[in-house]
Amino acid sequence: MPQPRRKPAAPAPEGAAPAPSPAASTTVATATAADAPAAAATEPAPATPGATAPAGTTPPTTAPATSALAAPAPAAADGLSPARNRTRAGRIATAPDASNGETLRRVREGSGVLAAAAMRRLDEDLDWYRALPADDRSWVGLVAQAGITAFVTWFADPSRPPHGVGEIFATAPPELTRSISLQHTLQLVRVVVDVVESHSDRLAAPGGERDLLEAVLRYSREVAFSAAEVYARAAEVRGAWDARLEALVVDALLRGDVDDSLRSRVAALGWSGRGSTLVVVGTTASPLDDVRTSDLRRATRRAADDALVGIQGDRLVVFLGGTGDLREAAASLLPRFGPGPVVLGPTGTDLADAARSARAALAGLVAISAWPQAPRPVLADDLLPERVLVGDASARALLVEQAYVPLLASTGSLLETLTAYLAAGRSLEAAARTLYVHPNTVRYRLRRVAEVTGWDPLDPREAYVLQQALAVGRLDHPGA
Repeated sequence: MPQPRRKPAAPAPEGAAPAPSPAASTTVATATAADAPAAAATEPAPATPGATAPAGTTPPTTAPATSALAAPAPAAADGLSPARNRTRAGRIATAPDASNGETLRRVREGSGVLAAAAMRRLDEDLDWYRALPADDRSWVGLVAQAGITAFVTWFADPSRPPHGVGEIFATAPPELTRSISLQHTLQLVRVVVDVVESHSDRLAAPGGERDLLEAVLRYSREVAFSAAEVYARAAEVRGAWDARLEALVVDALLRGDVDDSLRSRVAALGWSGRGSTLVVVGTTASPLDDVRTSDLRRATRRAADDALVGIQGDRLVVFLGGTGDLREAAASLLPRFGPGPVVLGPTGTDLADAARSARAALAGLVAISAWPQAPRPVLADDLLPERVLVGDASARALLVEQAYVPLLASTGSLLETLTAYLAAGRSLEAAARTLYVHPNTVRYRLRRVAEVTGWDPLDPREAYVLQQALAVGRLDHPGA
């Protein structure tokens, strides 16, 4: 049965204001209930003037203008989420929508709560933080608060680069960065991230939790990289300063200027002073660059408990200390030296002995050319005759003290027998004829000389040492 035609609605009076679309009004009402600030910024779409709608039917609706929360934004061309875009520097930033504004307000208001929660977590989770003095703990609290404040500032404008660790630590004294290592700094960042993450449901506006967490993770990543950069620069500066201080210490030891200030400087370089000391002196094939110098320092610190390295042109001086076998440690360092001779100074017990050992080793390096068959490495005390020839007064005194004086004080005609044996060209029979004794008697007396002095006259090299000892001994004790 055909339906009766309905009468069309009366047209609107001419000049009257157009009535708003019912769909637009419904959209505005929904946006107002969901988010008042967003709805206030949204205007309804007006109906077309003169348009009519059949009575009892739903009129066609036009696309309403809604807030960022009411209608999803189109997907970004680069595949990122709709609420994010890329800044000019290539960094990912959150789009400035209404939920971010509400989240920003909440984060600003809750920054004090975050700082307090972070301090509680630091005290609960980090042993090193509890062990800090009260002043350092208060400075760490200021650093944490500065980090949260810097995050809030950046979150308001993500297109700006995040604040670096240098700016965050600007509120603290420089000494604090020496008390807190890079590992501690990263633990501090991790705790703050965990705290913000645990409070994200209360800080973020509805639907903005993920954006807040992504912002926190990105900011913490930037802070971690900045921390690594800051500590790397500090290590370079400290390494350069340590190298200069080490050069001053080595120079003072070579001059023999061992005083309390030198001990404090050595302690600043990490010298523990436990065990014995040994000095190794040699040359380099070519000047050492920074890389080879750093490699040499690492090798010396692996070889011994304590180590100092001095580079003086082509001359290399290494001070070793510790409780292990230092001569074995020195032997492991031989490939670090050039192809020339390497001299080991006498073993000592403290810095003063190390200074004397260094001077003996340097004198041996100067005199070693007089003994072409010298082993590598060679002990400085094995070069006493050559050191006497180059004017080393300590070698002269040591040679007389260890060889001539004991023979002079001995009984059994040891000094006379040794003199006759050396004068006879180290011939037992010729010495026996000179002394009117049996050759076995000469042999027995020479064994006694070896026991008294430590040098065996029957060995050609040690006989040469004893001959030098007799010569300088007679010069120093002319009436003996």
